[in-house]
Amino acid sequence: MSVFDALKSSYDAVVIGARCAGASTALLLARQGLSVLAIDRSRYGSDTLSTLALMRGGVLQLQRWGVLDAVRAAATPPVVRTRFRYGDEVVEVAIKPRDGVEALYAPRRTVLDRVLADAAGAAGAALVYETRLLDLTRRADGRVDGVVVQDRTGATRRIAAGLVIGADGQKSAVARLTGARPYHVGAHAAGVTYTFWEGLGVQGYHWYYQPGASVGAIPTNDGLTCVFTVVPRDRFAIEMTGNLEAGYHDVLGAAAPDLAASVAGARRAEPFRGFPGQPGFFRQSWGPGWALVGDAGYFKDPFTAHGITDALRDAELLARAAVEGSEGAFARYQDVRDRLSRTLFDITDSIASFDWNLESLRELHRALSRELQQEASWLADLQGETAAAPLV
Repeated sequence: MSVFDALKSSYDAVVIGARCAGASTALLLARQGLSVLAIDRSRYGSDTLSTLALMRGGVLQLQRWGVLDAVRAAATPPVVRTRFRYGDEVVEVAIKPRDGVEALYAPRRTVLDRVLADAAGAAGAALVYETRLLDLTRRADGRVDGVVVQDRTGATRRIAAGLVIGADGQKSAVARLTGARPYHVGAHAAGVTYTFWEGLGVQGYHWYYQPGASVGAIPTNDGLTCVFTVVPRDRFAIEMTGNLEAGYHDVLGAAAPDLAASVAGARRAEPFRGFPGQPGFFRQSWGPGWALVGDAGYFKDPFTAHGITDALRDAELLARAAVEGSEGAFARYQDVRDRLSRTLFDITDSIASFDWNLESLRELHRALSRELQQEASWLADLQGETAAAPLV
């Protein structure tokens, strides 16, 4: 039996990618009464590379959509303080209740993506996994009007769509097939290595900084702590390629010796995973019959751990544009996304350069904090509105 047997031949929107950006977009569109199909090439509930950490704006979105309780119910630990260590100096910041957010969270993607997908399904969206996009179909005038997809058995199906949304990551097939080009690209990228440790007992987000290296510790589900190291992209290529474990422990011991000592007495729960770095970009994110959301349309270096918050925010922006449906609405979607993102992008690019000393890094972090507060306040102003409300 093919996964296609239960599907219709046409939908108002087909979303390629059903992780945080795609599932959120499908959820919001389905709640507005659109017929929605979300397709993902991975298995339901599978893991993916991720920083995990949600910033205030992301938590606010989950709360507004009524899914934060499910994240909490998965025993995701609340984060009520963040500790920054600049060399030997420690700066502790309390997460103050504001904009309806009392704590931050860092759910595993096996939790968050499933919660969002389940909410989309409950709203009426159809979701299909282990299925990939082969091609887009077009009308005679060039407008995208559907997809050709293939399930794990090799069966193919053409499905018509009023709108095709690419939520399929940095290497988006929808972006490739539509010819969507980057119009702004970052100059820098950092390499990240991480794994999960049991028994650390870390509470709150912990960030460590030394010239040329950084370490972070993020508590997540099942009593685990994600501990990651960050180095310049060139250093990652030299020291991490082929031996993630040795490079990871070298950076951890040099940049966060107290955390390294704790890790030495903990149990590693999963393999090491690495991301060699990718310069950020803004892509053209809409055209006749198609749009991009999440990392497919806008990606920045994961060093500042804002990617999931970006995805949730932009799902809301795109859903509003899609419900309105005009070219002007999609143009506003991209414009608002860029206005909310550009300063965050530039600050992140500067941090990912590692061309800073500890004092200049503190100033970059102060600027980043101001931008995050402004973003959360902007999102809070949308409280009580529906996804059908136009962008301002």
